[in-house]
Amino acid sequence: MPTTGRALAIVNQKGGVGKTTTAVNLAASFALSGRATLLVDLDPQGNASSACGVIDADRQVYHALIGECGLEDVACSTELEGLHLVPSGPDLVGAEIELVTLENRERRFETALARTLDRYEFVVVDCPPSLSLLTLNALTACTGILIPMQCEYYALEGLARLWETVERVRSGLNPRLAVEGIVLTMVDHRNNLSRQVEAEVRSHFGDRVYKTRIPRNVRLSEAPSHGKPIALYAAASAGARAYAKLADEILGRVEVRDPAVAPPALKRSSPSTPAMPAHSGAAAIGGNHGGDA
Repeated sequence: MPTTGRALAIVNQKGGVGKTTTAVNLAASFALSGRATLLVDLDPQGNASSACGVIDADRQVYHALIGECGLEDVACSTELEGLHLVPSGPDLVGAEIELVTLENRERRFETALARTLDRYEFVVVDCPPSLSLLTLNALTACTGILIPMQCEYYALEGLARLWETVERVRSGLNPRLAVEGIVLTMVDHRNNLSRQVEAEVRSHFGDRVYKTRIPRNVRLSEAPSHGKPIALYAAASAGARAYAKLADEILGRVEVRDPAVAPPALKRSSPSTPAMPAHSGAAAIGGNHGGDA
């Protein structure tokens, strides 16, 4: 039985593939399965934070990276009892510059995470859509990565480059790093290209591609503007069912704690700010996950 949590980085250097959507909703699904989960927003855009209803938190992951405090000092509660959040924000942009001059710059997140990892069963890290120093910190700290991949041609090219990066990190910084799996997102089997890309990816990567597919789904686009994971916004939607199924598939592949650990007591309450109104942003036009509810 594992004594520390599993740290899982959600990585893809290509934007718009459902990376943050996967990080938020997979973390929420783990929590709903009774697994104490910490979602870390390591993207300066802060989309994972706002998707959980947290905007402009006074203490962010930035402060842990530069050594001002630990992740346990930054973590805050969410609407889900078993899900805690380490929020991000614009300050994290400066961390890219500040980290360059710091000792062990690629291990700053690893150091911060080490003090917190045994308090959660899963730590899910939402990485920036680039192979930056922040992403390198996540790859150095985590034991596994999950790659969200949109079913389109250019995604195949990006996957090859990401795989090369993972191999370099594994050989030079983190030999424990493993590709846990590839999850196909925004799947529309009415589209011939979508079916062809899926067939090629499954042929090449085999069991590393999860059986669960995440469909195009308008509810997944709307949920962030309400500051809620899909499981709280539209529990009966196709998107919510898909992420619950993905969480079950992952839990079936790994060794979990028995009994499950309870979420730790937090040092502060949620710094939540009301999310954007439902009519604003991508939700107003259907967003990238548009499709059947």
